[in-house]
Amino acid sequence: MKPIQVGLLGIGTVGSGTFEVLTRNQEEIRRRAGRGIEIAMIADLDIARAEKIAAGRAKVVSDAKQVLGNPDIDIVIELIGGTGIAKELVLGAIAAGKHVVTANKALLAKHGTEVFAAAQKAGVIIAFEAAVAGGTPIIKALREGLSANRINWIAGIINGTTNFILSEMRDKGLDFDTALKEAQRLGYAEADPTFDIEGVDAAHKATIMSAIAFGVPVQFEKAHVEGITKLQAADIRYAEQLGYRIKLLGITKLVDTGKGKGIELRVHPTLIPEKRLIANVEGAMNAVVVYGDAVGPTLYYGKGAGSEPTASAVIADLVDVTRLHTADPDNRVPHLAFQPDSLSDLPILPITAVRTSYYLRMRVADQAGVLADITRLFADRSISIDAMIQREAGEGEQQTDLIILTHETLEQSMLDALAAVEKLTTVLGPVSKIRMDSLS
Repeated sequence: MKPIQVGLLGIGTVGSGTFEVLTRNQEEIRRRAGRGIEIAMIADLDIARAEKIAAGRAKVVSDAKQVLGNPDIDIVIELIGGTGIAKELVLGAIAAGKHVVTANKALLAKHGTEVFAAAQKAGVIIAFEAAVAGGTPIIKALREGLSANRINWIAGIINGTTNFILSEMRDKGLDFDTALKEAQRLGYAEADPTFDIEGVDAAHKATIMSAIAFGVPVQFEKAHVEGITKLQAADIRYAEQLGYRIKLLGITKLVDTGKGKGIELRVHPTLIPEKRLIANVEGAMNAVVVYGDAVGPTLYYGKGAGSEPTASAVIADLVDVTRLHTADPDNRVPHLAFQPDSLSDLPILPITAVRTSYYLRMRVADQAGVLADITRLFADRSISIDAMIQREAGEGEQQTDLIILTHETLEQSMLDALAAVEKLTTVLGPVSKIRMDSLS
């Protein structure tokens, strides 16, 4: 049987890895897919670089639309990234009746509803395993492996750059800026790391997982997003002493608010107990915990980025599409796991409606009555304190750190309480607030 013909849009880090792995493991992949898979065309603006990688094994063009217009191309791999030309090309491929494999989490998080609707209408497949957690097969697990379950929640370390920075801050006692520079020196962080350190990249991925887990449209604009730029070494140190680790987590949960069900969708630094497996995921690695009602907690761990790890996910999608491209579209796994006409309209909750516990650190004057004033303000808003530690002031110092751990409370109640606390003359500066989660 003739190999299925693939067009590759973009042959950068992931594209070159895809070309290399597909070539190297060609026979193994053919045995699994049932026929050969061949990259026949490559589109990249850097023609010289693309031709060097292809080495005569594929036709190289600078205009991606030539790939879309080639009637012999069955599958298009989009590895350009972003939401500009990539969106145009993906929709163009769909309109041309071609299946699409993409690693573009930004595109799917922002425009997935439109893209999936177009693919459904055209009867083609959009495969996107590589869009979340690189080579770790979390999308397939959610769409297929856990299909018997009602998913209760997902929590994931889904950005390797921020996890590396937090690991360096904890292991070496570095401040954020120093750890970021080290990440950039080693190639874990981009020259402009904004999307990573501000949590945007993780939010794109959490949005996609949330849509699959709960059968709702992708709604990135409703995600609550916080990065790690405001974290201080002192908080990481105190968390460690209290038996916790701080990780940037993408969290999505199905909750009952008392007024009906809703979905939490949030990315932020989180204190988690150090005994949890995910708390011990270090460096640039990714890990995702999924809690299903039947199976309980399951953990998926692996490299979340890089040339060949991400290529592994891209090629796994190629194999799936090769197996299924001739199947009746109604018998394929739906893009968001649930049938398109069965998607839910459950609301994404604002962060103010989220209930969680908190770690608070405040610099206070070392004098009588400070604790009483603070605890009164919390009690007035029904916030229960779980633990409190006041560090002894150094010799000659008139101020000290006060650490408070709370029980679960409404975010809005905490915001109101902290606004009042920060007005106290004995509280010296803004309060450091980090959400906590037991992941149980």
